[in-house]
Amino acid sequence: MEKPNKQRRVIYPFAALAGQEDLQLGLLLHAVNPRLGGILIRGEKGTAKSTAVRGLAEILPDMEAVADCPYHCDPRDPGKACGGCGSRKGSVQTRTMPVPVIDIPVSATEDRVVGSLDFEQAIKAGQRAFLPGLMGEANRGIIYVDEINLLDDHIVDVLLDAAASGINVVEREGISVTHPAEFILVGTMNPEEGDLRPQLLDRFALCVDVQGVLDRQTRVEIIKRREAFEMSPGAFIAAWQNEQAALREKVIAARSLLPVVKMPDELYTMASQLCAEAFAAGHRADIMLVRAAVTLAAWRGRREVTGQDVLDIAPLVLAHRRRQPPDESQTPKQQEHEQPEPPEDQSEEQPPDRQDQQPPPPPPEQQQESQQQGDKDDNQDNNSSANPATETVFAVGKPFVIKRISHDKDRQVRRGSGRRSRTKTDSSVGRYVKSTSHRERNDLAIDATIRAAAPFQQSRKANGMALVIETGDIREKVREKRIGNFMLFVVDASGSMGAKQRMIETKGAILSLLQDAYQKRDRVGMVAFKGDRAEVLLPPTNSVELAQKCLVEMPVGGKTPLAAGLTKAQEVVRQQLKRSPHMRPIVIILSDGKANVAMAGDKPLAEAHRVAEAMREELDIKYIVVDTEQKGLLSFGKAQELAVRLGAECYTIEQLKVDSLVDIVRGALA
Repeated sequence: MEKPNKQRRVIYPFAALAGQEDLQLGLLLHAVNPRLGGILIRGEKGTAKSTAVRGLAEILPDMEAVADCPYHCDPRDPGKACGGCGSRKGSVQTRTMPVPVIDIPVSATEDRVVGSLDFEQAIKAGQRAFLPGLMGEANRGIIYVDEINLLDDHIVDVLLDAAASGINVVEREGISVTHPAEFILVGTMNPEEGDLRPQLLDRFALCVDVQGVLDRQTRVEIIKRREAFEMSPGAFIAAWQNEQAALREKVIAARSLLPVVKMPDELYTMASQLCAEAFAAGHRADIMLVRAAVTLAAWRGRREVTGQDVLDIAPLVLAHRRRQPPDESQTPKQQEHEQPEPPEDQSEEQPPDRQDQQPPPPPPEQQQESQQQGDKDDNQDNNSSANPATETVFAVGKPFVIKRISHDKDRQVRRGSGRRSRTKTDSSVGRYVKSTSHRERNDLAIDATIRAAAPFQQSRKANGMALVIETGDIREKVREKRIGNFMLFVVDASGSMGAKQRMIETKGAILSLLQDAYQKRDRVGMVAFKGDRAEVLLPPTNSVELAQKCLVEMPVGGKTPLAAGLTKAQEVVRQQLKRSPHMRPIVIILSDGKANVAMAGDKPLAEAHRVAEAMREELDIKYIVVDTEQKGLLSFGKAQELAVRLGAECYTIEQLKVDSLVDIVRGALA
């Protein structure tokens, strides 16, 4: 048996970690049962997430593998052998090797992760061969993804599929390969940088929320241990050798005990009850809780699961699956009073997702009466608030969790970075989606080039070469990536916005969108108009914190110079497009559509409509009007009219409350 020299990097001992018991337990359970399903570690920077993952590999015993197998197949388990090892006859050479720990960076491409065509073999020998990716290298080991929430969703999905099934199926570039891919998937993330999709989040078996230790004595102990390790790594590792060996022996014993651990029937009911009380979606939570409880019992050296095992592991299983219970605080009568059903004939005529967007127009005589009353209300609102001394700063409404923004791919070639809009890119960074014969960049698509040249090889003179490629065969890669967008909020801060606390609700909706913009790496800006002018409260920036501060401090009061607000928004967008032509702007106007101050002495509303029609001619700019008018028996419809002039969609303030504004943005971005 061949045993090559092993060269390992110096790793902080896993047993020496302090104050992160849940994190250590979650990793050790996956060491006992690699098929558990993966662990997600959420928390602040500097809380030993990476140190714990790398230290786990030192706890695991060295493994025996087939000497020349790229997948480190276990020679004692032919049922999980790759195609090459499964077809061998007789004895094979083996080697002893440490458990592999594979880091997958955020910039990793799909072909590097799952594997691809071996181009060197194809060119030299003219044969199609498979080049294993990182998942093949990590078989029987650990895959560690730092900031997994920033990794492309399709790559995360592939990793989770392989982690759950234990195999990697590759169907691409004319090759079909299935190979073992049993690994412990460990992902870390900072929730402030955005979350995973719920579908992907649910695929992780366990989730640990880590925080900095608050206990003073523990913090001091962490500092002392780290200093001792940095001063003399060898001596520190030797001092913890016994604890490391004890953990290793415990892992080995738990692995052998795991297949015989039983779970009583009554505990299945208990596990399902805990998941139901957490309002976990689907049944994966129940399955994972049972599997984790069995693994925990094996770790504790028992052959039967106890109720305490289920209770102890439930927080790690349900941490990322727990949902808010439905709001049952309102009685049916209150709900009927506050959310009246639309008339039956209207509900039949309107599509289900558009029933609550715009109320039916009132009769003509009622419209005229409403217009007169609206003009009267405008004068009252603005006369009472024209004095700057009457300006009021309203609180920010409670933010809400918004829906994920997903939209159709942008067909234009753009540059930039971000996480919202999928677009074509002319850079060499991005997902390779197809090939093209148009040669504009030096980004050779070798697989497509070989396929284009393959049918003509018999008619071409080889001259000793396995493959002859001519100029017409050359193909380049077409790539896609995600970029951020520029969102400009144009906010009506006139006195009419203070009526019935409308600005509180509006600020809450804007704050929710700002938080989403931070996660998606959008640029944001804010324009407010009141009194006799409009001003840029926040120039285009990536700092959402500045935007939130401006939102909190924004006063309300004065008249409504709608035309000035639209003009200022147009100026800001034009300037931003000159600086960053690749950006895709979207202007969100939050107003009731009323106007009573003009810039050039014309009628205020007519002037605002002319400005809106001019803005409509701007290319590649999307507009959204959010009607902040409180809907009642009378509706003036001025925001809807403004939206028509802009060529924009118009939505009511009620749709902000139910998270619909993000869906509106999604449609506009598409």
